[in-house]
Amino acid sequence: MNIKLPQEVEFIIGKLKEKGYKAHAVGGCVRDSILGRSPEDWDITTSAKPEIIKETFNRTIDTGLQHGTVTVLIHKKTFEVTTYRIDGEYLDYRRPTSVEYTEDLVEDLKRRDFTINAMAYNDEDGLVDAFDGIHDLKNKVIKCVGNPVERFNEDALRMLRALRFAAQLDFDIEKKTEEAILMLKKNIESISAERIQVELNKLLISRNPYLFKKLYEVGLLDYIMPEFIPCFHTPQNNPHHQYTVGEHILKSVEIIEPNSVLRWTMLFHDIEKPEKRTTDDKGIDHFYGHAEKSSEVAKKILRRLKFDNKTINYVTRLIYHHDYRYKVNDKSVRKAVYKIGEDIFDWLLKVQEADVKAQSAYKQKEKLETIQTIKTLYEQIKKENQCIHLSDLKVSGKDIINIGVKEGRTIGKTLNYLMEIVLEDPNMNEKEKLIMEAKKYIKNN
Repeated sequence: MNIKLPQEVEFIIGKLKEKGYKAHAVGGCVRDSILGRSPEDWDITTSAKPEIIKETFNRTIDTGLQHGTVTVLIHKKTFEVTTYRIDGEYLDYRRPTSVEYTEDLVEDLKRRDFTINAMAYNDEDGLVDAFDGIHDLKNKVIKCVGNPVERFNEDALRMLRALRFAAQLDFDIEKKTEEAILMLKKNIESISAERIQVELNKLLISRNPYLFKKLYEVGLLDYIMPEFIPCFHTPQNNPHHQYTVGEHILKSVEIIEPNSVLRWTMLFHDIEKPEKRTTDDKGIDHFYGHAEKSSEVAKKILRRLKFDNKTINYVTRLIYHHDYRYKVNDKSVRKAVYKIGEDIFDWLLKVQEADVKAQSAYKQKEKLETIQTIKTLYEQIKKENQCIHLSDLKVSGKDIINIGVKEGRTIGKTLNYLMEIVLEDPNMNEKEKLIMEAKKYIKNN
């Protein structure tokens, strides 16, 4: 088997070989190359120790010397080069207490998580596959190297990585590997929120985010996101729905584009429906107030997972407004954009569309046509540069001061009043007209 190595990788391997050391591309880059995917990163494993690596290349960064890793910089690109190693004892389900260098490539591959990630390659040796990773790639299986209990006891995050790889590659998890996850699921509590966030995000933006349900089936959700579990048990006895809350949510996640903000929004948009479920005398379920409550719970979970404030802001606002209803005319759309925020309005329409497509066929066509009409109206509003934000008003706070208003609160109220006028009629957004309306408002109030 031949793998086309990048020029920089060939250079690194060649330079180490000149000094009498072995070096191979290893891990995910080999896996992705075999699958015909474009690797995001190229990692290299070598018999050379870190000090030799640093001597050999002009520009290096000490990224993980305690684990034998040096980052080599070539043409503004970075490549992690790690010495063959044997890991010592794991006491915290996260990292080895020590590492021992070895000159045996297979010993190094033995410590890796899954067979499909335990393959190495260089042009001289070809593919080094001591654990039959090729077989598992062909059979689309995620399988631990050696004993899965040992691998997950070494690093509990590997349980979540197994599901993430299954989602990204559309693979199944091998039976013994899945059984080990069920057995050791509680160990995930030892893993930092930041590391869990990264894996969950990769799973959600994968081509198979529906595998999020596997977290529930293997028990990991109990420790990562227990708030979501009731969604899988909550029916929606309502003509607009055909799935449980959990099934509907995951369908909507699948439908929307693989954007991190949008997929987290869909994951949480109905998370509080179980708490808000009521049933009327006709046996029809309702979920009044679920959007506001779901937004609150989403903020709590996202903070727990150490998300940045910008993402939290976008996701929670989209959830809060996802059930927003308004008339299909340009005036209502302008008011909606002003209330919701122009920065998320395009996203909100995508969220509402995905939500509808994950519902039943009942009135679905009409609902989607409504969303499309709103999109068209919104595009026209933007094209005509209609006023949908305070900054678009042809008057400012300074203008209000110039007509005799000094108190800040009154200035703000006056500008908001003028904004309402312009949202009703865009033609009113002229300075002279607005100053006149401002004077009337101040006189009457």
